[in-house]
Amino acid sequence: MVALNPELLLEAEISADYPKHPRVLDAVRLAIRPGEIVGLIGESGSGKSTLALALMRLIEFRGGTVRGSIRFAGRELMDCSGGDMRRIRGREISLVFQSPISALNPALRIETQLREAWLAHSRERWKTARPEVETLLERMGLPGQAGLLRRYPRQLSVGQAQRVAIAMSILHRPRLLIADEVTSALDPASRGGILDLFERLNAELGISVLYISHDLASVARLCRTVGVLESGRLAVSGPARTVLQEFQQGSLETGRIFQVGKVCGRQTAHDGPWDSGGKNFAVAGPRSGLVLVAGDDQGRHADSF
Repeated sequence: MVALNPELLLEAEISADYPKHPRVLDAVRLAIRPGEIVGLIGESGSGKSTLALALMRLIEFRGGTVRGSIRFAGRELMDCSGGDMRRIRGREISLVFQSPISALNPALRIETQLREAWLAHSRERWKTARPEVETLLERMGLPGQAGLLRRYPRQLSVGQAQRVAIAMSILHRPRLLIADEVTSALDPASRGGILDLFERLNAELGISVLYISHDLASVARLCRTVGVLESGRLAVSGPARTVLQEFQQGSLETGRIFQVGKVCGRQTAHDGPWDSGGKNFAVAGPRSGLVLVAGDDQGRHADSF
């Protein structure tokens, strides 16, 4: 078990299982200080996204279990009730998904989704909060005027949609933001803009970030500390320069899957409008406390997490 360190924002040692896949995570230790950006890399299937879900205890909604300790801001999250976790998710710890398709409902206008995210954790009226939200959108490189707020996700580029998803995740100024492959669907120009955004959020708001990525160039730019996940275990953790140099030189076995400056996950060649393809999307989840409610293309809420 981890030794508690009052200087850390997050200190965890966890294992995770799915019914047919035991030990997806095996005694993974992770520590993040206030205001720190920590990188996490590893090949597909190594457990990176499972770790993101496990830290927020969202893995339970997928039939998984998490064991061990998750100490956040002096509080043991493994001892928290479901109601406690709903209040923590989206307010103190927030998650940005790999694709904006996972975060925005195609049937609802952007303002509706921002309003739902705001009201999930605040009693302040949306009419009062809206000017501040518009200012936040402008700081994130998006027009905060009514024109953008009236649009549907399909009317945004992928890069714009990802910025909206990030804005939704930081509405309540969380202390920790978990970013799971957030640039893998973006073209190089949009990817650079998102990295600029994370640097500003960290510098101006002091938000700590767990940055999960296949892209070594972005990890090298953002992170001082990097961990390597391999088959559910933390193979190595240390200063970014040392760890990434070992990957580039092939000193670590998993290093062969990475290429500096290239994304080895899902990506798209254009930054134009996209549509839903009839899949479920996330908007606001009353059970999870995150901005997560699945719905179909007609906007019917089909399930909640």
